[in-house]
Amino acid sequence: MTKQTEELKQQPGLILQPGPSGWWDSERVSSPCVLRCADGKWRMWYYGGDPHFDREINLPTGRCGLAISDDGVHWERVKGPLTMGAVFEPHSDPNRFDAAHVGVSDVTYNNGLYWLWYFGGDSSFTQVGNMRAKGLRMQPGCAVSADGWHWLRLEGPYRGALLPVGESGEFDELFCGFPKVVRDRDGSWKLYYHTLHPEKGFLVGLAVSEDGLHWEKAGQVLGPGSAERFDERGVGTRHVLPIGNQYVMFYEGVNNSGYHCIGIATSTDGEQWEKQDGDATGGSVFAHASSGSGRWDARAVGTPCVVPQSDGSWYMYYIGANEGGSDELTSQHQIGLAVSKGTDYGQWKRWGE
Repeated sequence: MTKQTEELKQQPGLILQPGPSGWWDSERVSSPCVLRCADGKWRMWYYGGDPHFDREINLPTGRCGLAISDDGVHWERVKGPLTMGAVFEPHSDPNRFDAAHVGVSDVTYNNGLYWLWYFGGDSSFTQVGNMRAKGLRMQPGCAVSADGWHWLRLEGPYRGALLPVGESGEFDELFCGFPKVVRDRDGSWKLYYHTLHPEKGFLVGLAVSEDGLHWEKAGQVLGPGSAERFDERGVGTRHVLPIGNQYVMFYEGVNNSGYHCIGIATSTDGEQWEKQDGDATGGSVFAHASSGSGRWDARAVGTPCVVPQSDGSWYMYYIGANEGGSDELTSQHQIGLAVSKGTDYGQWKRWGE
């Protein structure tokens, strides 16, 4: 048994750690996007970085890679054709929106193609309060692939991006990143993204499309919860699924102490959302491990990706972060799995608990 296998067994929920030295993801892994494919294999696309990736970009993004599994629990990395085994990386054109760093936030399968919905930033600096941040003006993009391994970018109208950053005074003037996409039964598309407003916190926006290529913003659809809730500082990454006769949004919320949990909101039209109180910390449905426990996910659980199982239960893949780090690069990001209590997607436990 390898040291990493033993560590996985001892840490409930943990299923994928950073890669070995020399790989593109040897420092951090984040944002699992999982599909159960027609060939019986499970595929996970995720982003991360190595210790030599641009340290001025204080984000967990960098490049993207692929892992494959027979059961959705035990994963093996696939060495891709790009830098250090990645399958997707920043564009070589410095004038594009995604020239400095990229991150995958959704993968869908439509019309015989994998669609990779990603976000990226360039090398410009943005002043946010007292912080001068590189690569923060992120925008969404899209790429397609026949095999999930070799990707072709689809060119959007905003230096390659699908959407522009908001104008001065708009809620998304800082960035519009981390896209998640839903294709409705009528063939139209919805793209959910989030941003950070200096006063209002993390906010979720919506864009709509008739073809998945040309998008129009529809405004903010979700924001911070009330004081003492797990999402009092705002709502970030999310996964929206049509379940029954409604949309269900599994979303990452953050409190004023910087701890992250996952909650649920529901909607009948995908535009007007109502948060649902859960039984975990602060009204969440899945909380970080106890503070001070030393667990790998004691500070944050987020970037939920929810996959239905044949027996009616659900798997939720997520990123966990430990306590002790002072920013995105000093906390350790790893990937975990939670399992629903039967068919109830409002009750979760970590794999292995």
